[in-house]
Amino acid sequence: MSDDDDAGQDELITEEALWDRIPEVDGAERASTYYELSARIYARGQFDEALALAETACDIYVGLGASAPTEGLAQTYSAIGYNLNQLKRMEEAATAMSKAVEILRTNKSPIALELACTLGEWWYSSKNYEKVIETMRECAQEHLVDGNEVGAANDLHLIGCAYRELKNFEEALVTFREARVLFKKNHEVIHVGRCDQKIAGCLNELGQGDLALEVAQKALDVFQTAHDEERETYALLEYGKAQLLTGKIDTGLATLDDVLQTATQEDPKDFEFIVDVETRMATAMRAVGRIAEADEIVRRLSAVSDVLNEEDVATPSDT
Repeated sequence: MSDDDDAGQDELITEEALWDRIPEVDGAERASTYYELSARIYARGQFDEALALAETACDIYVGLGASAPTEGLAQTYSAIGYNLNQLKRMEEAATAMSKAVEILRTNKSPIALELACTLGEWWYSSKNYEKVIETMRECAQEHLVDGNEVGAANDLHLIGCAYRELKNFEEALVTFREARVLFKKNHEVIHVGRCDQKIAGCLNELGQGDLALEVAQKALDVFQTAHDEERETYALLEYGKAQLLTGKIDTGLATLDDVLQTATQEDPKDFEFIVDVETRMATAMRAVGRIAEADEIVRRLSAVSDVLNEEDVATPSDT
């Protein structure tokens, strides 16, 4: 038997021993055993089973009341969260992780901040943007206290994205600018460009086309220098929107057409992005009297929009 086979056998024996231990122990030790089994099964990608084991461990800890070891309880909530995340049950995952973070922060655990940052990302994925702002504000303050300015800048960037999703472009603008200052101070060139692209987007939404044009150009300069084609496309979108906003209709349409050519070459195609770009082009065309062209774009896009707006229905092949 090879060394790899020996290691696999040791792992199998260890897991068997954990299962054998369950009838022999109770209380916190029993909960800890279920948690260890959950961790091993999670590593194999069997998330439903791992979730059930983590929930069993959690129930035991909760049943112990005040005598339950808080670190163990926090671990089980965290494990529940990670399994739910893998199962794409994002809001439930974030709710479980928030309980782990609350316990760890109360105990002043050094891993509380790391899990809180993960929690903020999960709240974002579940589209609970108010929770993102609340969670990441605290993370940003903790990172600054620790002297981790790049960590704080990443927190602020996510807060800015949450404000943008809430259509609060004024607060998003302020927050992206705060993040930019910290990224620039630490020579994080790409991250500065990311902030500039989003700042330009906020300025466009606020009707400040001239300033948006200037900031979008800075983002383009960064991404073109870095040969970062994906980010360059998004910066070019903001540049084209700013051109339209400042009355440069023909050049703006040409810019958006360049964006469209890049987007349609990707596979898989981001149809929501493509529809957004073409819809903006149609609006600009209509504004300068190119009604027939605009109408044809809208007619053509209606078939795609109809599919995108169809409510998802789970099928056996989806699960």
